[in-house]
Amino acid sequence: MKKGTIAVIDYGMGNLHSVMKALQHEKIPAVLTDSPDVIRSCAGIILPGVGAFNDAIKEIKKRKIFTVIKQEAKKGRPVMGICLGMQLLFSKSYEFGEHAGFGFIPGKVIKFKKGMKIPHIGWNGAAIVKKGSPILKGIKNNSFFYFVHSYYAVPESKNAVLTKTRYGNTIFTSAAQAGNIYGFQFHPEKSSEKGLKIYRNFYEICLRKRQGEE
Repeated sequence: MKKGTIAVIDYGMGNLHSVMKALQHEKIPAVLTDSPDVIRSCAGIILPGVGAFNDAIKEIKKRKIFTVIKQEAKKGRPVMGICLGMQLLFSKSYEFGEHAGFGFIPGKVIKFKKGMKIPHIGWNGAAIVKKGSPILKGIKNNSFFYFVHSYYAVPESKNAVLTKTRYGNTIFTSAAQAGNIYGFQFHPEKSSEKGLKIYRNFYEICLRKRQGEE
């Protein structure tokens, strides 16, 4: 396995192949996996996702990788969640009931208000709230990214908010960070050069972390 390989978590749901294609395009070494040993050996973890929150958590636990991901995150392994994957990083979701997530970022996941057109689909701007995060290196304020979602995350702490986006009368957190944990509600792999830049930034973060461990 190449140095700095990224583990893209395969739990049978979502945008797995489009994420892998984007990483391959950027020549970022990555493996699609649900193997605990492979996950432990990788420099970083990407949690993709499209679908229902509870179904995703059930699949991850069924494959016996929920605890592995938690352990690696606790060790400082960089973890990046995309769309549903971002929502899984939070404490709980109210999608079809109340369900617990990984709890890496304290907060909840809620649905857009009634009367709004959902899902929120298409290009929208992301206003950078917290400057200086390496994951946003080279990303201009109010850059546009591609969204597809009906639920959004609400962090308990403002310090976790990286970017905010307006949809109708709602301003929601479109990117979040808590230490080595990064979440993006939009799809970087569908967001042209700006989105690919985020993947490159994540890869660089993973490489620096791995070099510091050696």
